[in-house]
Amino acid sequence: MHWILLRGLTREHAHWGVLPERLRDAFPQHKFHAVDLPGTGTRFRETSPWTVPAIREAVQKQVGHIPGPFGLIALSMGAMIAVDWAQHARSGEIQHLILINTSSGFNRPWHRLKPRTWPTLLRLLTLRDLREREAQVVALTSNRQLNPATVQRWYSIQAQRPVSASNAMRQLTAAARYRPMKERPMPEALLLASKGDRIVDWRCSEALAERWQWTMRLHPDAGHDLPLDDPDWLIGEITRYINGTQVAA
Repeated sequence: MHWILLRGLTREHAHWGVLPERLRDAFPQHKFHAVDLPGTGTRFRETSPWTVPAIREAVQKQVGHIPGPFGLIALSMGAMIAVDWAQHARSGEIQHLILINTSSGFNRPWHRLKPRTWPTLLRLLTLRDLREREAQVVALTSNRQLNPATVQRWYSIQAQRPVSASNAMRQLTAAARYRPMKERPMPEALLLASKGDRIVDWRCSEALAERWQWTMRLHPDAGHDLPLDDPDWLIGEITRYINGTQVAA
């Protein structure tokens, strides 16, 4: 099976870190593709659409050469795009859905983006010092001790493939406006959330799990960037989910 990995606001394929390689090691019979959203990564020169459905359509065109069915692993705003994809997919097109630290229009605004984060995000949008900006992004999204190597890596990513302020604002607007349709897109999916997430309240994932009767697993202390803070835990939960659904099928 081919898996599509989607990151969140202003992040790109390289921000997954070790996760794609770890997934390939765990599932050598599967293919994993870390795909960039318009305005980020290899597509940083493009203009990001203003809405999640339009971003989803752009992603679908980008992976049009990859044969389905697909599994989707998606983080934060990427998970909104994954849900929208699943709700508009052809029958059988999406086989697995794994959503990490996501939210939707079903949740209260102050749960989707915690109020104490608002001033920080606004400051980051206008901060000109790229290295300092990336250091603050790492500090905001991770609950681990600040790693200079991670800051340097993220600085290098943005220096090579910069996300413009206008594209960041477009993505933020798309995420804020997104509200999925009421119908459950799949009978089963896995929601992974971090109790220590300082950007999105973990209860957003809980609400979605209860609404659509999906499986949820809660990490006790990781930050918003769960793949960065605890890739071992993430790989373990994904492995249990995939192996369990394969057995059930």
